[in-house]
Formats: sequence, structure tokens, C-alpha cells
Amino acid sequence: MSLMVSVSGIRGLVGEDLHPENVVRYAAAFAAWCGAGDGSAPKRVVVGRDGRPSGKVLLDLVKGTLASCGIDVVDLGLCSTPGTAMAVKARQARGGIVLTASHNPAPWNALKFLDDEGNFLSRDKGLEVLAIEKSGEFPWQDHEHLGSYRRWKDADLHHIESILALPFIDRDAIASRKYRVAVDAVNAAGSSVMPTLLRALGIDVSPLHCEGTGIFPHEPEPTPAHLGELAERVRESGANLGLATDPDADRLVLVDETGTVLSEEYTLAIAANFHLSVDPGPVASNLSTSRMIDDLAKRHGVSSARSPVGEAHVVALMREIGAKIGGEGNGGVILSELHAGRDAMVGAALVLAAMAREGAPLSLLAAELPRYSMEKRRIETPRPVAAKELESILAGRLGGELDLSDGIRSDQPEGWIHVRPSNTESIVRLIGESSDSLWLKERLDSTQRLIQEHLP
Repeated sequence: MSLMVSVSGIRGLVGEDLHPENVVRYAAAFAAWCGAGDGSAPKRVVVGRDGRPSGKVLLDLVKGTLASCGIDVVDLGLCSTPGTAMAVKARQARGGIVLTASHNPAPWNALKFLDDEGNFLSRDKGLEVLAIEKSGEFPWQDHEHLGSYRRWKDADLHHIESILALPFIDRDAIASRKYRVAVDAVNAAGSSVMPTLLRALGIDVSPLHCEGTGIFPHEPEPTPAHLGELAERVRESGANLGLATDPDADRLVLVDETGTVLSEEYTLAIAANFHLSVDPGPVASNLSTSRMIDDLAKRHGVSSARSPVGEAHVVALMREIGAKIGGEGNGGVILSELHAGRDAMVGAALVLAAMAREGAPLSLLAAELPRYSMEKRRIETPRPVAAKELESILAGRLGGELDLSDGIRSDQPEGWIHVRPSNTESIVRLIGESSDSLWLKERLDSTQRLIQEHLP
């Protein structure tokens, strides 16, 4: 059983649990949630896909289902998740569906639901959709009340123009540096929009895996272990920067001019450091993101706050504290004045703006950030583990200041440890960070032993 159901949508292995029946049921439930069949004017929903081959089939299923419920469908075709999110408001839609399994391998795909603001559904809204699906009460329409289809080809252009309109993205300053940038879009949703944005900024683009075929040339998650080819392209082409996106182009990883792939933690740190310098204010991240963010907030004289892991949690916290910049340490940059979601393209624009303003290479911008060692581990467990169970095992043994809002996080002067169970797999995620690599290893090892000893 691969189908993973959450308040934000469904994800699964195509042809196993993510099959036409499930796709139709959840798409119809979302149509009902959008108000289809309520007797008022027709409702509009935008749909975009990340490029993987199964997306074409799922797109047809979703479009047909929505139209059968009386929804007018705006088909974006191959489009990034942030581009789809922005298209919801641009097309005055009641919601959106993104067909993407993000960084999962090619056999996976998903339906992710957006509200009328282009945000992933809140818990309450998502539970309403799930309740409709469970009821099986779908608003199927007769032949006179079917919805329509229309293709909107300008979603990428709208996204790019919105980024270029940001007051702190100085196109002339960036263009004057005559940068060359290598781009690996893993043949997915970033294949066109990222190079097009860069060219609009006056950049010489060296594309790598930007064909948009959805055929992943390597593991699609943009982590340093998977980006050796991009690093080599940077070195061979003499590029000033390398950019790698995940399949739906909401995460970004950087390669400096020497061909060194930076940890994904550096993307948010460099982008936030620049943004705080031009528009200081609170900054938000999640519990598993590097302390660099907190240090940078202090450097700029502003506050920082942390949420449970998950984009929706970070967005909610940003709204609560009035943060314009925030994100996650997996390469996810969120700029609320553009839209409330992770966005690889705006991340790239912020990094280039920082390089251009300072007249410095990326390696120097990274070297000027606080330095920490970070390690991420996956602990296989014989069965799924609940957060309360981890708390009972570790709360009295980790020490330090504890945060129990998402698993358990221990903060100490030397560093921090965050332990959280997976919601979908029999694994426990263990992550830690410290300026003392020996302290970090000892803490991670002892925590891992405790978990394994107490889980028969």
C-alpha cells in the first residue's frame, strides 16, 4: 500500500495505489470543496504538472474529473509548483492542483491541493476535502453543465515578471556582472522557467538536463551527493554559479564557482542574509534548519522563530510574526511578498542579487556565514514510531532546552539535536548541528543507540 493521504493531498506509486479510481475520487472531492454543483456561477481551478511522464496521464484524468463536476479548468501544462500557486490568484481561481511528487523518484506522483490564495490547504480545509472523498458524494453534472478547458501558456511569464518587479532585484546590476550560470533542472518543471528568468537578468545560461522530458538523469532530490555532473559543468564552462532544482522547482541547491556543491542549508541562509540587509524584519524557519538563520537574524538586529517541519507550518509562522523571508534548510526559500511558498526561482534571483551587490563570488558569500557541522541520519525501525513514544524514550535523557512541537528537539550551547518520526515510513529522522563536530557525533551516536535499544 503506497498511497499517502494527508490534508494537502495524496501521493503514491503510479499504478499501485495512485490509480485512476483514486485520482478521480480525490479530484472530485476537491471540486466539491471548491463549490462545484452549488448552483452559483462556474468555478475555476488551475492545474499544473512537474514533467514526469505519468503527469500527462494524471493531468487528463484530473481535467476530465473537474470538468465533469462543472469546474472550468485552466491547464498550465508543465509548470513549477510556485508558478502554479501564483497562477491561482492570477486567474482568479477557486483553487489549484499541482501534479508532483516533488523529490520522489519517477515511479511516484501526487495531487497537491491549493486554496484560492495559492496556498497549500490548511489542516481544517484539507480535512474537509478528505471528508468529502470518504462520503463519496461528488457533484457530477449533466451534459449541459459540464465545465470547460482552457490552456494558459503564460504562467511562467507571470512568475518571471513578478520576480523581476521586486524592488531589490536589480536587473542592471546583475547583467553588468556578465555572469555565466549552469542550470540542472532534472528535465522537469524548472527546465524552461529557470533559464528564461536567468536570461531576462542578462545571464549567459549553460543548461544541463533542461529538456522538460520528465526523465530524471539522476536521483531527483537536489542534494550534494546527486550533483556531481552539475559541479563538473560549472568547472568546465567557467560558470560563476551552478543552480539545481528538484522536479517541481520549489527547492534550490547552489554550486560555487570552484565547482563545490554547497549544502542545501546555504540556499536560505544566503538569500535571507541579502534580503535582511535590504528589508530587515523577522525571519522564520523550521526546527531542522541550520542555526545560521538565527545568527544572521541577530547580525541584522531582528528576531527569528521556528516552526514544525513542513512548508505550511513555516508559512503559518511567517504570517504570525510578520516575516517577509523564511523557508527551510532543504533549499526552500519563501518570500511572502511574492507568494507564500517555496520558490527556487526567487531563491536564485536573491542569490544573484547578493553576488552582484557585493561584487563577490558565491564561495566568499558562503565563507562569510557562520560555520557549523550538520549531519542527517535515517534510523530504520521495525515498525512506525509515534512522536509520544520518542518523547518518552528521549525527553529525560537529551538535556538542554526541549521543543516538543514536532518530535523532540534539544538545544544546548554546543549545538542541537532534532528527532522526529516519519509520517509515512518506518524510520526516525535524526538531525543535529554544532560547531564542534566531535560533540555532534557523540550526541547523534548516543541518541541513535537509545532509540534502537528501546524499539524491539
